[in-house]
Formats: sequence, structure tokens, C-alpha cells
Amino acid sequence: MRSIWNGAISFGLVSIPIKLVNATESHAISFRQIHTEDNGRIRYRKVCELEDREVSQAEIGKAYEDADGTMIPISDEDLSHLPIPTARTIEIVAFVPDDRIDPLQMGAAYYLAAGGAQAAKPYTLLREALKRSNKVAIAKYALRGRERLGMLRVVGDAIAMHGLLWPDEVRAPEGVAPDEHVTIRDKELDLADALMDTLGEVDLEDLHDEYREALEEVIAAKASGEAPPESPAPAAGGKVLDLMAALENSVRAARESRGAEEEAEVRQLRRGASAPKETGAKKSTSTTKKTPAAKKAAPARKSTSKAGEGAAKKTATAKSTATAKSAAGKKAATKKTASRKRTA
Repeated sequence: MRSIWNGAISFGLVSIPIKLVNATESHAISFRQIHTEDNGRIRYRKVCELEDREVSQAEIGKAYEDADGTMIPISDEDLSHLPIPTARTIEIVAFVPDDRIDPLQMGAAYYLAAGGAQAAKPYTLLREALKRSNKVAIAKYALRGRERLGMLRVVGDAIAMHGLLWPDEVRAPEGVAPDEHVTIRDKELDLADALMDTLGEVDLEDLHDEYREALEEVIAAKASGEAPPESPAPAAGGKVLDLMAALENSVRAARESRGAEEEAEVRQLRRGASAPKETGAKKSTSTTKKTPAAKKAAPARKSTSKAGEGAAKKTATAKSTATAKSAAGKKAATKKTASRKRTA
């Protein structure tokens, strides 16, 4: 992996030479702009307004535009001599618990690679100190022409740094929540808890970008002159009039998608099995005490008893039908036997 920035971590009086490496990559498919009439490529050219000619990248620099329109040139050398300690240094200013960091502040992620053999011991010291303290380091650094805030944490055997927004860059969520007064009943919360329990957890490694895969299929089809695959019919939607009914249907559908194991669990509920025991069976926990959340789940499970009764009725009907067929079969066998005797 290619480093994008070289500097050092300032850890008190300890200086750790490091290299900054991108920790993430994008697999998104990019498009070019074209002229739709002839597929000609559309390009953006950098033109000097005074000379009215295109200029190369080597001729392009930076400048600050003053209020009256005056351009004040700023060179890379000017930026390298900024009178701040973070110009080429990641300066750790504090160590805090990781739950103090608002996820809204988190931005780009980087790996910090040790810059040479001499950096191995202080790098390892900082990594092990972060591990033992169960804290993250808050640091300030300068990158791409501005000072930034960062959070250092341990990932495997490496130290990673997340760029953070400054606190005043995060907007307050004013006017986002609904203004209407809404009352949520306990039964609705219980059903929501039941739906969450039924859906369970997911291994993030199993998730992938289905949109990109579908887009690749469309590109491959058009490249070979074939018709692109048709999109599946959208699921029938509608206005939710009854939230309780929607929650109950969601729980039922989630359980059906989990297979026969979940269906057996519904039958146990009809016999009076308690919901907290089911929750304990699903999740491996170190304690057997009933939590308030588990107690709340009990009414939610009861709401599915109607579905269980319906299934029981269907089972009873199936049994009676099978019994009738069996009786009819016996009568037919008796008649055949009597006929054979008369023939003999």
C-alpha cells in the first residue's frame, strides 16, 4: 500500500516516525460523460481566463481570493512552514473512552505504518498502551492544507486513525424528528422487540454490494450486444393503516423465512412456553436472569398465538382427512375380499 503522508506521532516526549496509508478503498463503478449523439467523450479542460488557453497541471498553483477579488498566491513551501506543531506531526492531545466519540464525527480511515526499524519499539509501546487502557487517542494533524482532528485506535496489530470532524462541524438535529405527538403502546414496543429478536444478528462479512453486481451484469450484457436483465417486479406496497398488524405480519414473515426451526418454536408458544426462555435459547448469554427486555417480549409472543391456533386447526383437519381416507381404504379392501370369495 502506498503512503500518502509521512510524519511522526508525538506521544509526550516520544516521537514515532510513521507513514499514513489509506485503510479503505472504493469498489464503486465510475462512469464517463459522453455526447449522447455520437458517444464522444466529454472532458473538462483547465483554461487560464487571462490568456484564454489550456494550461498543464505543472502550471497550476493555489491562491486565496480576497473579498475584493484579489488573488493571493500560496505555495506548497508556504504551507510547509505553517507556525503550528501539527504541520508534519500527529500530536496526541488526550486519551478518552471510545464511547465519547460521536459516530457522526467519524470520517476517512487510515493505517499508521511504522516508519523504519527505529519506530518499531515506540510504535508497539503506543499500541499496547492503547490496548491495555481500553481507550482511544485524540490527536491533531495537518493534511491537504488544513488542520484536522483524529482518533487513534488499535486494529489487529496495527494502529488506525479515523479522521474526525470538529465538533462545530456536526449539525444539531433540529427539525429532523417529527413534530406530531405520538404515543407508542407497550404492545407495539413488545412486537418491535420480537421482530428484532427474530431477525437476529448478521455477519458483516456476508454482506456485499448487490447494486454493483447488478450494474456489472447490465454492463456485460450491453457490451456483448444482449438485452440487459430485467429488474424484478417491485414488492406490493401500500399505506400502513394498522401498525400492530404490520408488526405482527413482519414477525410472522421473519419466522417463516427462518425455516422449520422457527415453526417448532411457534407451536411451543401455544403450549405456554415462556418468551424469556426462547430468547435465552436464541442468544448465548452468561446469565440466566430474566431481564426487563425479556419480560417485555412475552406479550409480543402471545400475539402470534392466533397464527399458531390456525396452524393447529389446519393440522387437525389434515388428520381427520387422513383418517377418513384410511377408513375408506379399509372398506374398499373388505369389498374386494368378499367379491373374491363369491367368485371362488
